[in-house]
Amino acid sequence: MQSKTQRGRVYAYIAVLVYAAIIGLSFMFTKVALTYANPIDTLALRFSFSFAAIVVLVATGVFRISLKGKPWPRLLLLAMMYPLGFFTLQTFGLKHASSAEGGIIFATTPILTAILAGIFLKESTTLRQKLSILLSVFGVVLIFVMQGTGIDLANVAGISLLILSCLASAGYVVLSRYLLRTFTPTEVTSSMMAIGCVIFWAASLAGHAADGTMNQIFTPLANTEFVWSIFYLGILASLVTAFSSSYALTKLEASKISVFSNLSTVISIAAGAFMLGETVTVYHLIGSALIIAGVIGTNVKQKTKQGSVAPGYQAKQVEG
Repeated sequence: MQSKTQRGRVYAYIAVLVYAAIIGLSFMFTKVALTYANPIDTLALRFSFSFAAIVVLVATGVFRISLKGKPWPRLLLLAMMYPLGFFTLQTFGLKHASSAEGGIIFATTPILTAILAGIFLKESTTLRQKLSILLSVFGVVLIFVMQGTGIDLANVAGISLLILSCLASAGYVVLSRYLLRTFTPTEVTSSMMAIGCVIFWAASLAGHAADGTMNQIFTPLANTEFVWSIFYLGILASLVTAFSSSYALTKLEASKISVFSNLSTVISIAAGAFMLGETVTVYHLIGSALIIAGVIGTNVKQKTKQGSVAPGYQAKQVEG
């Protein structure tokens, strides 16, 4: 049983690394998509791809869903935070702020997650973990600031929306870990993608009906660059990240999961260097080292005992 638990934690860390890698490029693809479609249409088409993939996975038996006898209305509350709250706030935020500003603000999400997890899940963090989370945040901020990027306080609307998106993301992580005591990762993921698709399409159709532009809904799909961006955002940055984070949350504490999001900055730097030949400077290396140190410091084995697996999900695995 112990070895099975250890394997589960290893798979959880792999899942959260995949999550960080995908998120690292999501800001760029979102900005590209928004040059061809408005935020609501972008989200509607994005979740159409996600939902279509869910249908295929359920039809082929890859995803198994059984909500009978479970408090499924709670999933609606989760969906209000992610995908509805997070993606709406992030997309509109990036409409008024730069992707770099989004990266800086998003880096603070682990701090918010640790605070909410402590309040609602009673997950305690040691002083070392708190300092490690701050260290990872500082590493991200250092990189952006040294690149000459800061936060333009004139973009009040964009910055405010991005901060709220971080709060929604933190709330999602905390509530998701709680609900994963009852629901499986596939059930949580499938529900979020389905709800997101329905709500965003309702909003898109209502908007176009009011403007008399119903014939323009699918116009962006004529552009190849937009299609590839939506594919990335819908399949990878929505579906895959939702499932990988849900799975990881059944094995690891919320604060440990959230700090991995800052690794996306390191991955973006590495991808730029190896794939695009971009220059890596000393401050890139220092900032990346601080981020990695922060992630390791948050996740190394602590002397204080903390629940490592969402209780209900663990029991379900043993019984199965």
